[in-house]
Amino acid sequence: MWRLIKFLFVLVVLAAIAFIAFAYLGPIFMPADFAAPVEEVVVPVTLGGG
Repeated sequence: MWRLIKFLFVLVVLAAIAFIAFAYLGPIFMPADFAAPVEEVVVPVTLGGG
């Protein structure tokens, strides 16, 4: 039973390291996937309060 818990712990640690590496290195190797969508938004605004 201890081997299973140890294996799962190691798996969780490796997954966390992979997730952090993806967060830091992803924009360098795949910039299009991390770019924010760009679109112009035109919304009418009425000024005045009273």
